[in-house]
Amino acid sequence: MSPEQFIAQKLPLQPLSLWPEIVLHQANAHSGLAAWLEANGHPAAPYWAYAWAGGAALALHLKAHPELVAGKTVLDLGSGSGLVGIAAAKLGAAAVFALDPDPLAQVATTLNAEANGVALTLVPTLLHTDIVVAGDVFYDEDSAAAVLPLLQALAQTGTQVLIGDPYRSTRPADAMREIARYSVPDMGAKSPVPSGIFALIEPL
Repeated sequence: MSPEQFIAQKLPLQPLSLWPEIVLHQANAHSGLAAWLEANGHPAAPYWAYAWAGGAALALHLKAHPELVAGKTVLDLGSGSGLVGIAAAKLGAAAVFALDPDPLAQVATTLNAEANGVALTLVPTLLHTDIVVAGDVFYDEDSAAAVLPLLQALAQTGTQVLIGDPYRSTRPADAMREIARYSVPDMGAKSPVPSGIFALIEPL
């Protein structure tokens, strides 16, 4: 079974409780996701199979402030399921680009965009856009060390950068300032968790 077939057949489309008009292919107890990943030699964690708290908070923040993306070009960095990019497209972004190195995340993003009737363009590298949205990109120390310089470099070109993160200990807190806070589900859990929206602090 190809990745497209597995995701389409085994990860049913589910509306987001925080924004029911958005549906995503999400894993559940009957998906057999772990066994399929092992059988097909996919070592990366299936973060694309769920809505994570940082991305969920970013989607809500964009919904509350559609002027952030309306008529603008948007890069969803570390797109995962494509949730934040889909939200931006629904809110009238001029063009939305999705960047994620995981081939399965690319498949999930494409299928989820199609299910929501929006267009997201997969890109292999960073590109200049009006705004970059990055949800849950600081999930461990290695990712934080790799991603923060990229975001800082983008911000120095005049690109607006918004980050969503549920206050992970690996988040580089001294490089960011909080601008909003939301309570959102994380990875399919019913109980909401606090998650912040952050802007980068310009280096002195």
